[in-house]
Amino acid sequence: MNLDDALREGMAVDGAIGIALVDAGSGMLLAKQGGSSVFDLDVAGAVNTEVLRAKLRAIEALQLNDSVQDILVSLDAQYHIIMPLARHAEEQLFLYLALDRTRANLALARHQLRRVEQAIRL
Repeated sequence: MNLDDALREGMAVDGAIGIALVDAGSGMLLAKQGGSSVFDLDVAGAVNTEVLRAKLRAIEALQLNDSVQDILVSLDAQYHIIMPLARHAEEQLFLYLALDRTRANLALARHQLRRVEQAIRL
């Protein structure tokens, strides 16, 4: 499945606001679907790069010898999921999915995002 098709599959998740593939090294979006004039995926991808980097620094400082499967940020109105691409760890890429909390099923969204991650072919 190509990248655009995989991201469209991610947007099929109930409550999806936007999804992006982000380069964690630079914070730049490589691809995106959704978003709006009030929800800028480019900005969200860049700032969530810092969230992922902070968690990776914490893991290193604690000498956990572990990796991040996903990071969930729960807001009053939204869920934000950051999921590093396990199969492309050397490229430091992650998926970022924003969801409307009133419409989303978090467990199903995480499951679907993992399927998207597995489907991405770069």
